[in-house]
Amino acid sequence: MRLPVIFFLMTSLVSAQALRVERGAADYQVFQRGPGNTADIRVEGAASGAGGGTVEARAVKAGMTVEGFDWKAAGKVAGGRWSAEVKGLPAGGPYRLEFRAAGSPMVASIANVLVGDLWVLAGQSNMEGVGNLEGVPLPSAMVNSLDMTDVWVAAEDPLHRLVDAADKVHWRKNSRGEIAKLEGGELRKWIAMRRKGAGPGLPFALEMVRRTGAPVGLIPCAHGGTSMDQWSPDLKDRGGESLYGAMLRRIQLAGGRVKGVLWYQGESDASEKAAPLFEEKFRRFIQQLRQDTGQRDLPFYYVQIGRHVSAAPGAPWDMVQDAQLRVESQLPNIWMTTCVDCELDDGIHVGTDNLGLLGRRLANLAEGRLRRGPRPVSARVRGQVILVEFSEVNGRLRHAGRLNGFSIHDGAGKELPLIYRQRVSRDAPNVVELLFLGKLPEDAMLYYGTGRNPYVNLRDEAEMPAPAFGPLKIER
Repeated sequence: MRLPVIFFLMTSLVSAQALRVERGAADYQVFQRGPGNTADIRVEGAASGAGGGTVEARAVKAGMTVEGFDWKAAGKVAGGRWSAEVKGLPAGGPYRLEFRAAGSPMVASIANVLVGDLWVLAGQSNMEGVGNLEGVPLPSAMVNSLDMTDVWVAAEDPLHRLVDAADKVHWRKNSRGEIAKLEGGELRKWIAMRRKGAGPGLPFALEMVRRTGAPVGLIPCAHGGTSMDQWSPDLKDRGGESLYGAMLRRIQLAGGRVKGVLWYQGESDASEKAAPLFEEKFRRFIQQLRQDTGQRDLPFYYVQIGRHVSAAPGAPWDMVQDAQLRVESQLPNIWMTTCVDCELDDGIHVGTDNLGLLGRRLANLAEGRLRRGPRPVSARVRGQVILVEFSEVNGRLRHAGRLNGFSIHDGAGKELPLIYRQRVSRDAPNVVELLFLGKLPEDAMLYYGTGRNPYVNLRDEAEMPAPAFGPLKIER
């Protein structure tokens, strides 16, 4: 009597429909949460076996079915294809999403899915990350990354790997001098030899998770040594052969909507020819990105260029820094911080031991609970003291060691060695007092952090730094 039963079971398994996930979601993918703190996840793929029918779905977390997301109808099978939608999945995870044709014992699944916030990482090398790969933060189950091969993975430094990226614009010359994707043994050797690659993206993400509890997905798009011309929106029609086009493609691949953009760029525009044009190019870039993503108020957080140990002229560097400061007040929903007071791991790249500080500063801006940090308002002469007033100060101004970084220049830009003491006012927590000798010229201007490699140390109580600025007219 057993033979018919065995035959029946075998027949049922053969005819049962097996689903295969092909589009819409992948292991480790992060979905942008909406205003309701949830995400709708639509998945589709191929179905083996005859006929059609209902597709059921459920969500599992830590081995337990998520409340309200046990097996229930979520889609259909038809013509060898299937699709389903898990609606209203709450922020959090990691989740395992499971799908089956109704009545079938075979389950297709997607693991380590998160619902939270997506952040684009873009710009040049200080966002790509060239810090030493020493003492980097440990990965978290709450932070994943769409790596540059278009595969979702657990996020860990280095986040950017240009040599085998999906987009051709990132490829470099191989051992034969050809622009090509690095593959095989050459790729494995390159990975094994890499000693640099720490950047601000992962420290920022971990800090945001710590503060908000919401998972984070990172979309690395930065490329070292690139200028605003190379990031021009005019090149978007070239798709993956342009930086802007590649970034737009990856945003769409991640779902089309993101929480915001983190940007660190400007060093490659700090030349006599490019610096005067930087402000307009940068402003247009932000405006066009908002238009092309369909997010008119897309939050944009950027870092003012920091230090550069170089004998190159400092004036173009100052010009780019001051342009970055001006743009902050020209467009809505953008915020700037700086790392001009940070340690370096080489002549131009932020050191790994200060990337956590930079990540916290960016998180302060993104979280929106603190002021931006000290911003210069005015410089006024009172006797032999210049009073420099700042807005946006959290608490009071402070500094470690002797305050440094301010300088007086004449109208031609020549520095005048007149300041003998710099201090925070005892009476006004947002004012710096500069004690000087002699007489100021009528066209005297004030700078802070002038030159490519200044030593500056003015912050507020939230560790938010004063940006490099100047020229600022000294008022009588």
